[in-house]
Amino acid sequence: MKALVIQNGFGLENLAVVERPDLAAGRGQVLVRIRAASLNYRDLLIAKGQYNPKLSLPRILGSDGAGEIVALGEGISRFKLNDRVIGCFMPNWIDGPISEATAKSSLGNDRDGVLSEYFLCDEHSLVSVPGDLSFDEAATLPCAAVTAWNALLGGNCGPGKTVLLQGTGGVSIFALQFAKALGARALLISGHDEKMARALAQGADAVLNYKTHPDWDKWVRSETQGMGADIVIEVGGAGTLERSIKAVRFGGHVALIGVLSGPGTFNPTPILMKAVRVQGVFVGSRAMFEDMNRLIVGEGIRPVIDRVFPFNQSTEAIKYLESGSHFGKVVVKID
Repeated sequence: MKALVIQNGFGLENLAVVERPDLAAGRGQVLVRIRAASLNYRDLLIAKGQYNPKLSLPRILGSDGAGEIVALGEGISRFKLNDRVIGCFMPNWIDGPISEATAKSSLGNDRDGVLSEYFLCDEHSLVSVPGDLSFDEAATLPCAAVTAWNALLGGNCGPGKTVLLQGTGGVSIFALQFAKALGARALLISGHDEKMARALAQGADAVLNYKTHPDWDKWVRSETQGMGADIVIEVGGAGTLERSIKAVRFGGHVALIGVLSGPGTFNPTPILMKAVRVQGVFVGSRAMFEDMNRLIVGEGIRPVIDRVFPFNQSTEAIKYLESGSHFGKVVVKID
């Protein structure tokens, strides 16, 4: 089978689609023909050696893939042949709180990922494709969508709440869609006027260009009658966390997800003085995934896909992701 592998060393120049041994399903396992995979910023960091410098190579990249089951091992009860399925980001996190053991089962890092023609996994690590989503759409869900869902649940998102979203990448756009479906108000900041217009079309209630208005925390407070947002989806990391704490209300919730803004310094005193709850969000469990899928079907939510690349252009797809030009998700088709 063909697979996108980081080999011989870190760096995008060491990425290649290569032949790997065929796979066979053992007891409790299913073999999935992957039809589409989506990319995350994490994949770029892994390929560059910035996510896990001790990663054992070679490694098949990718945590997010969807396809159909083509072979069943013995003892399978949850699925049947030809079922349309999606793999979970952490195959061992079924329900309950995250643990060290479940966190160390992530695809594309702790074990081989899904950017391959076939993927072998235990049946408990799969969920069904929700509704009539295409494979391209379904492949966008395991990391970005579940992360957004987990982050909003942690902040008790619902009617009467205001959510602040940073940028227009996969997590932020899913959080926008879910927040609106849950009845919340959504504020969004972006550095591109065109993307701001698209965010408004997706349901954002107000938008601001943070490049021309770098004190966006003041804008958030003005949009909330001086109170601040109830929930901040923080994807920037250390470089934006200080303003996020200023933008959130007293007793509010900051879901700390990404590191897109790079390193920075941060004084934690405002967290104490405002009684802010800051929670790291590392994707989510299979149970969260299944709950989210019920919302997707019930509300008719369609994932937002920016571009679809053929499998033989996987490296180009990762470079496009790195450019930050995308709105929503970048997908690799593996048909």
